[in-house]
Amino acid sequence: MFAIIETGGKQYKVSEGDTIFVEKLEAENDSEIVIDNVKAVSDAAGFRAGEAAVGAKVTAKVVSSGKGRKIVVFTYKSKKNEKRKIGHRQPYTKLNIVKIEG
Repeated sequence: MFAIIETGGKQYKVSEGDTIFVEKLEAENDSEIVIDNVKAVSDAAGFRAGEAAVGAKVTAKVVSSGKGRKIVVFTYKSKKNEKRKIGHRQPYTKLNIVKIEG
């Protein structure tokens, strides 16, 4: 059994017991959230997909929140002595998929 969910502008294929990293969500650690935006679901009844949500729900437990690895962004303009070096760490939320209700 699997489902395709959308959160943070990205789509993820998840099964029960999976651990995924998604864009930062406003949720406390060790709390459960319900994701209603399910694009497709496959269960014993078959496969259902649709442009809008298919009516399934995915329950996930928030494991932790944090920041990813630092990436370095360096920009410059040649012959102008203009240089800029900055770093970025993308915030994330780590989810553990508990149950898929189809």
